[in-house]
Amino acid sequence: MTALFQTLETPDGAFTIVADDRQRVLASGWTADVEAVRDRIHPMLRPAQVREGQADAADAVVAFYAGDVAAIDAVEVSQTGTELQRIGWAALRAIAPGRPLTYSEFAAALGRPSAVRAAASICARNAPALFVPCHRVLRSDGSMGGFAWGEPVKRALLARELTAS
Repeated sequence: MTALFQTLETPDGAFTIVADDRQRVLASGWTADVEAVRDRIHPMLRPAQVREGQADAADAVVAFYAGDVAAIDAVEVSQTGTELQRIGWAALRAIAPGRPLTYSEFAAALGRPSAVRAAASICARNAPALFVPCHRVLRSDGSMGGFAWGEPVKRALLARELTAS
């Protein structure tokens, strides 16, 4: 499978999108390193090659950074994983901008309140960052916790969403 990639400049730095031939986002992140983004895609979906092109999702990124934080909600993504991961990724998309959850609250929202580590793992294995907003999950003490693209980006995204909501 061949996929396309597009890199945009954002206030948080370069943002690269890798999308399949149906324009579903397979992975994305704050880097100009296409291979770093491609490598986050599950091996079953990972394209052998990527070529530069126009990703439909780029319009949603531009709108998000212009203040329409809900623009990312309509972007179609494609991920594969365990049943709990798929449920978790869908649940991440349901977290309202400006209203982050703690990992404990996220685990409870999944119906597994004692599965805090599994909830954190769902966030860590999320490939289409921004479109599946794993940045909206925080540690129970309110600190940022992990984020593949760095704490400064996570902090900036949360601040942007809080201001827009």
